[in-house]
Amino acid sequence: MKTADLIDDHASHLRLVHLPFRKFGRKPFIGGRIETVKCFEDNTTLRALLQTPGEGRILVVDGGGSTRIAILGDMIAGFAIENGWQGLIINGAIRDSVEIDAMEIAVFALGTSPVKSAKEGWGKSGCEIAFGGVVFEPGTYVYADADGVLHSATELA
Repeated sequence: MKTADLIDDHASHLRLVHLPFRKFGRKPFIGGRIETVKCFEDNTTLRALLQTPGEGRILVVDGGGSTRIAILGDMIAGFAIENGWQGLIINGAIRDSVEIDAMEIAVFALGTSPVKSAKEGWGKSGCEIAFGGVVFEPGTYVYADADGVLHSATELA
């Protein structure tokens, strides 16, 4: 289902994540339960989580809004696909955008940067994060397509 249709039918249950996301990947739409990661210019925790079973979840990542350093590239996006993650919503930047755009995944990010992230182990998963006017908690839901990203505390039919 498209986000425009979801907001038309369920506006009282949805919040718009008000950020200028760019969409990458071949999947036109993702929707489902989320897991969270908070990291800033270090993708160690993000990478480790995407190497575990995704079970159809969507990873929502608070990268602090940095577009200076990419926290996702094509190799890590490949781990997401291999392990059953639907996609990612990233408050930050990615690299290898052409390769990711050809992959069977949906990634929403603020932009791109060729600069790779630190590998110091900074980050935390499974925590409450907030960006774009929305608070995300593990187990809540997101729905996203080229028109935008929506959040809901409950699953929508």
